[in-house]
Amino acid sequence: QFIIGAGFYKGMWSSLRMKTFNMDSLIAIGTSTAFFYSSWRLISYVAETGSVVGLNGEKIPELYFETAAFLITFVILGKWLEAKTKGSTSDAIKKLMGLKAKTARVSKNGVVADVPIDQVIVGDIIVVRPGEKIPVDGTVVKGQSSVDESMITGESIPVEKNPGATVIGATINKHGSFEFTATKVGSETTLAQIIRIVEEAQGSKAPIQAFADRISAYFVPIVIVLAIITFLVWYLAFGASLAFSLMAFTAVIVIACPCALGLATPTAIMVGTGKGAEHGILIKGGEPLEAACKIKGIVFDKTGTLTKGEPEVTDIVSAGMADEEEIVSVAASLEKLSEHPLAEAIVKYAKEESIPLCETDDFRAVPGHGVQGVQNGRTYYFGNRRLMTDVVGISTDALAKIERKIRKLEESGKTVMILASPQEILGLVAVADTIKETTVEAVRALQDQHIKVFMITGDNRRTADAIARQAGIKNVLAEVLPQDKAEKIKKMQKSGIKVAMVGDGINDAPALAQADLGIAMGSGTDVAMETGGIVIIKNDLRDVLTAINLSRETMGKIKQNMFFALFYNVLGIPIAARVFAGIKLGISSL
Repeated sequence: QFIIGAGFYKGMWSSLRMKTFNMDSLIAIGTSTAFFYSSWRLISYVAETGSVVGLNGEKIPELYFETAAFLITFVILGKWLEAKTKGSTSDAIKKLMGLKAKTARVSKNGVVADVPIDQVIVGDIIVVRPGEKIPVDGTVVKGQSSVDESMITGESIPVEKNPGATVIGATINKHGSFEFTATKVGSETTLAQIIRIVEEAQGSKAPIQAFADRISAYFVPIVIVLAIITFLVWYLAFGASLAFSLMAFTAVIVIACPCALGLATPTAIMVGTGKGAEHGILIKGGEPLEAACKIKGIVFDKTGTLTKGEPEVTDIVSAGMADEEEIVSVAASLEKLSEHPLAEAIVKYAKEESIPLCETDDFRAVPGHGVQGVQNGRTYYFGNRRLMTDVVGISTDALAKIERKIRKLEESGKTVMILASPQEILGLVAVADTIKETTVEAVRALQDQHIKVFMITGDNRRTADAIARQAGIKNVLAEVLPQDKAEKIKKMQKSGIKVAMVGDGINDAPALAQADLGIAMGSGTDVAMETGGIVIIKNDLRDVLTAINLSRETMGKIKQNMFFALFYNVLGIPIAARVFAGIKLGISSL
């Protein structure tokens, strides 16, 4: 009673110091009542009869030591099972851990040796042969091959790897051999971070858990009062024996213990986040899991989210004395220092066309406008109309001369950038990005669920509308500066819509944080993935709806668990209080 059950008394004492009651209080009061009443009956029996085992082979009446012992044992067993359920590694985590490589083939001073994975350090050169598992994250430095990344990204088609390409630990090399430099090891690898996110999520609480906690806070005192009333009614009103009345008191106390409420949320969250991980959806905790089921509007970033994020240069238009090669050379030399998604396409085009680049001094990126820099002593600007009018000071008349060309390109869904010097417009570079294969299907499926879909982009209205038409999106937020994306989200929230933001870039991070739910694409930047409450590893937009449906199912299961837990208590308390026996007794006395 007081050794194995010591934890219940400590818990009750802690709650009393805070002027409240908890579940431990119910167990401590109920079992103590049975124990002390039985002790009093035993002492009285021994004093009256002188026997400690019972007379004539009969047991001593009205002893309930076994009741107290059984209750303590049963509740402790339940707590142990609860702890095991919460603390055990889920199947999802076991599967993820099973992907880890045990060793790595490290090359040092021309000697290749197998090294335990935990001894690999950043900078090590690792050799990978055909069919082997890539041990850690890194960058290819020699050789080429194709790699099966399906276990991490869900992409079934092997990805070609050449020098400079990034490889992910736990993926499988297919045919070729290559060497790579380790860039992330131990807890920093992609796989380790995925496992950490899932573990943290499965131990987290959802906001709905606060509801269960509030119920418990009020429920316990009410139960104690009901138990006292039960005792008084039976003992004083119906004239039942002290033993009968105390057992009714104890039964009410024990049967009302809201243990199931404590399990209703954690177990469902553990299953929900585990299922998500198995489908390549990382849900970072109970809060985003609950938020997803309430979403009524989803805002998609355009570049890299709705589109493939692999733009290509489609048109070079000269607008002055500069020829096409000079336009590309100047633009690519500026953009090689930029982190904008379109910059890579222009630099890549210059390399493919063997167009030489030159050094750029005094480079500066103007967010939402473009870039500028000095080449061979001459200043150049490369960006959108706002850069030309707000920064360069190009007149509207000068822009009007090429407006027809710009409009024609934009109406076909191309993004047009203008190259200029302080004196004149030199030319145009048009870049196009195609939408992902799954975009149209994902957008339609979300709309079928009565979720309003928006597209947000810094592109001009004509280009944005052209891409939105291809994706099947009617609500377009165009010409939005990176720093204004969060404000657009906030404005939507003020109208009463629960909003999710789906993005993949650094400039999406403020909007992801502002939204009721941030969903980051797995192909995106580390900043976006850290900010998002849900990460879509497979980079498949259909998984956005999968995450929402998983959230709805999980929250439905939590509510169902809570209902049955409370229903059990509502039904169990009258039975424990012998209400039906009391009604029968009352009727029979009429």
